[in-house]
Amino acid sequence: MEEKKEKTGLLKRKDKTCLTCTQCGKSLGCQKSLRIHMMMHTGEKPFTCAQCGTSFRQTSALNQHMKIHTGEKPFTCAQCGTSFRQSSALNKHIKIHTGEKPFTCVQCGKSFRQSSNLYKHMLIHTGEKQFSCAQCGTSFLQSSHLNQHMLIHTGEKPFTCAQCGTSFRQLSALNEHIKIHTGEKPFTCVQCGTSFRHSSALNDHMKIHTGEKTHECNQCSKTFLRASNLKRHLRVHTKEKPYSCSLCGKRFICQSSLKTHQKIHTGVREYVCFACEKTFITAEQLKLHQRIHTGEKPYVCSHCGKTFSLLGTLKKHQRIHTEEKH
Repeated sequence: MEEKKEKTGLLKRKDKTCLTCTQCGKSLGCQKSLRIHMMMHTGEKPFTCAQCGTSFRQTSALNQHMKIHTGEKPFTCAQCGTSFRQSSALNKHIKIHTGEKPFTCVQCGKSFRQSSNLYKHMLIHTGEKQFSCAQCGTSFLQSSHLNQHMLIHTGEKPFTCAQCGTSFRQLSALNEHIKIHTGEKPFTCVQCGTSFRHSSALNDHMKIHTGEKTHECNQCSKTFLRASNLKRHLRVHTKEKPYSCSLCGKRFICQSSLKTHQKIHTGVREYVCFACEKTFITAEQLKLHQRIHTGEKPYVCSHCGKTFSLLGTLKKHQRIHTEEKH
């Protein structure tokens, strides 16, 4: 009897035994999980899509990917009608309507809809960046971020819009782009009625009403609505300019600045003023120009009530008041 108990105890301990990755130290529950995990380090992706050539580590991931080509979205939200390829994506989406965020960070109190997002967030506190680019040395919190980054070096954009031919590095970027053609904006602000294409944009917008700026620069204490804005701002301090123009070599802090700059070389001025037909490189330049025709002056001086069409002009004007006080 004692021998049986002892054997049972050994079996129980055997069940709880974890397998450890020799490269990063992560613990896995079984041999299969360890084998799949190791592919992250080796880069092995044995399952390839016959239609577009994209490769995957697991057959399940390939099967999900195939739905992109077939257009199949069998899982539909009962509240807003948005459809999804996977039931897990629908379950995540439903939490947007319920507001449920059951996973909370013990260090800063921030809550998340998914445990995976909490795990990713925790890496911000630990500072752990175990995935490094072999070409430029940039390190990342997650292997998926490294994979996305590598596309910058290869120039690969495997996801193409069927309507306009624009290509993207990520499927999520393509899905967001498609909403431009459909006009779909399912996420609406309850305070001002502004609608957005995705929930993250609505969440960022809500901070305008609350005044919340949770992302603080540790060098100058400037605060930002978004983590991405803080990341971009930090490059001002580090002088990092990772985006380089292939034609003239000029470097930029962010990719959007590089894209705008490249239009100088191509001569593309795709934004046209409806009133005078003057053309502009960016939508922002057109928007500012149109205020000449509309007379719109959205920036108001808090000291004297004078209005301005540009924020920069308001700031220059306000110096008059600050100099008067001195």
